[in-house]
Amino acid sequence: MTPDALMNPEKISLDGKTFIPAEQSPIPEWPCVVSERPQPTLTAKDDDLFLVTDTMGNISGCSLNDGNSSMGLFCSDTRFLNRLELQIEGRSPVLLSSTAEKGFSLSILCANPKIEENLKAETVGIRREIVLNGALFEEIEVTNYSTTTVSFELSISFDADFIDLFEVRGYDREKQGRILRLAEPTTEEKASNGISPVQSQPPESLNLAYQGLDGLIMESRIQFQHCQPGYFKGYTAIWQLELASHETRKLGYRVNMFTNNKSSSTVSAAFTLGQAKAAELMEEQHWIQQITRISSDKSIFNHVIERAEQDIYLLRQSFGKYKTVSAGVPWFSALFGRDSLITASQTLMLNPQIAKETLMLLATYQGKIEDDWREEEPGKILHELRLGEMARCQEIPHTPYYGTVDATPLWLMLYAEYYAWTHDQETLEQLWPNALAAMEWIDRNLKQNGYLSYHRRSKRGLANQGWKDSGDCIVNHKGELANGSIALCEVQAYVYAAKMRLAETARMKKRLDLSDRWQEEARNLKVRFNKDFWIEDQDFCALALDGDGKQVDSITSNPGHCLHLGIFTPEKAYSVAERLRAPDMFNGWGIRTLSSLSPAYNPMGYHVGSVWPHDNSLVAMGLRSLGLVDQALELFQGLFDMTIHQPYQCPPELFCGYERNGDKAPVKYPVACTPQAWATGSIFQLLQMIVNLVPDAQNNCLRIIDPALPESINRLSLHNLRVGPTILDLEFERSGSTTACRVAKKRGNLRVVIEA
Repeated sequence: MTPDALMNPEKISLDGKTFIPAEQSPIPEWPCVVSERPQPTLTAKDDDLFLVTDTMGNISGCSLNDGNSSMGLFCSDTRFLNRLELQIEGRSPVLLSSTAEKGFSLSILCANPKIEENLKAETVGIRREIVLNGALFEEIEVTNYSTTTVSFELSISFDADFIDLFEVRGYDREKQGRILRLAEPTTEEKASNGISPVQSQPPESLNLAYQGLDGLIMESRIQFQHCQPGYFKGYTAIWQLELASHETRKLGYRVNMFTNNKSSSTVSAAFTLGQAKAAELMEEQHWIQQITRISSDKSIFNHVIERAEQDIYLLRQSFGKYKTVSAGVPWFSALFGRDSLITASQTLMLNPQIAKETLMLLATYQGKIEDDWREEEPGKILHELRLGEMARCQEIPHTPYYGTVDATPLWLMLYAEYYAWTHDQETLEQLWPNALAAMEWIDRNLKQNGYLSYHRRSKRGLANQGWKDSGDCIVNHKGELANGSIALCEVQAYVYAAKMRLAETARMKKRLDLSDRWQEEARNLKVRFNKDFWIEDQDFCALALDGDGKQVDSITSNPGHCLHLGIFTPEKAYSVAERLRAPDMFNGWGIRTLSSLSPAYNPMGYHVGSVWPHDNSLVAMGLRSLGLVDQALELFQGLFDMTIHQPYQCPPELFCGYERNGDKAPVKYPVACTPQAWATGSIFQLLQMIVNLVPDAQNNCLRIIDPALPESINRLSLHNLRVGPTILDLEFERSGSTTACRVAKKRGNLRVVIEA
């Protein structure tokens, strides 16, 4: 783009194309079909693309009260389509069935409504298939099932507002860029290209465009395939179809997204839907061959596992040369620190490669300077990276944003865990300087008050910077908000675990000075923690210490994260475990984030009474580590029962904290992400909990300690499990209250020790 183009508001040139501001070239509007109530949605995802439509596969241009403002086609935190609406004779079709079960595609079957006397209801079948693969592809098969020839008009309306995802989420902007129109070539331009006016034909494509405040031009280019539209009205393509009895006609199009004339997606787009589908299925099959394959004797349980495997695959996203798991669709399809690290830890049994790439990727963004706007500090691990216009224009600090207190110790914990599973010496050595920098960041912050705490420094940053990061969740027993610098209980447990685990790594590297120091610091932290965080009259652990060092003394799920990390004394650990299972915390499906006895309790609150699967899977690991196997299995069963009630048996980000009531399904949280990374990862963490694998790849050993299948499963198999260089198959079988394990196959010389 030339400097003149940025200065001239009347005309913009980019690689031989000319754009003009949209207000200079009004186009006719095609009426949208108004939705009378918010509609359920379908979601598809492929790497850095995701699509949210209604169950018809439509993104309507209008709805009462703007009921589905989150719908659209998104890439790089930008909405490249906010309208994709199929109509027949100006009416919405009648939905017969639809599914997003494949994850990367939508399949919809619908029919025509009654259209006066010309077309009887449900005589025309419309089959839609939408696939994502570096672009959006759709093929539509229209079939006449009547006994006579029928004629009708079919239309698809497109539009794109190109707004930032943060705007979709409700952030206000003082200024925005401008919508552009692709200018028609002048007579002189046509002549210079050898085109006479009489040769001009209707376009075979549509071009929607926008120039951001940073000058970048974004485009959605729509090319039609199979059967070209008869004509266009603005951004609506219209076909006049005449179909003989039982005749089928195929229509199609492809939407490619561009930023400054380069593909916005990191995935190379196929040319046709068939090629896109084949590419997706081939990549997914390759993924399945690389992971641990898990199966049981119960089909419903197998379906939950298969769906979780698929969703982890779908949530993988490219960031440069690495792939990690994005946090969740639709709002959190981005790189996160905490979410990616916890998910990578949960899925070590499934595929340790996720952990490796997560560690490497987050290390490349590790903090290097002091920057209050982004809350960056040397050695700190990021919270969230965004790529949209608001980030590019510094309206939000997510370039990346570092406002998280727990990602840095979680990175260190995963660093040690990954090595225990793989004995990957090369990665251990490569990331050792990053580990030292991370520990130095922790130590600098511990000097302030002896605990790792947070306090917002950026005016657009998060007030709360632990995993419960909503504004109303850090409350005392009266329901009052805590103030000042906050030291969360679970974060101190993460620091304790990081120091203990890194001490072992340092000892292995002959850095006895570091090993001894970190062990001593961890022991001192444990002593202080058990004194300062313990609420004597509740016999429970405080949620946090506030800026004055006072206990934030509400009863929450957070201490459950501490149970398997060893920071509690044994008697305190058992007291926490028992309290978490009391009726005000355990609702029959899982453990609530906040006690139902708290004045701040709200079963519909994001972090003040809801139930989160990942929160519960961490608690289950803690119960198991204390030998409370029956209690851990009860939690496993509640979460499993919840999952089979969900669409496609996919666990949601969270659900409401209402009490389990007979055969009634758990109450959904209205805007929970699905699929969501650490909710999906909880399936594998719970499986790890029941089989209780303890890898020690450095010493070429795998211990399996007292495996315990729940009563709902009799047999469980792990195939293609990787520990170090060895690949093995394990078979578990339950008989009464006892679970036996045998090594069915082994490729390598790993020592497997089964301890009952």
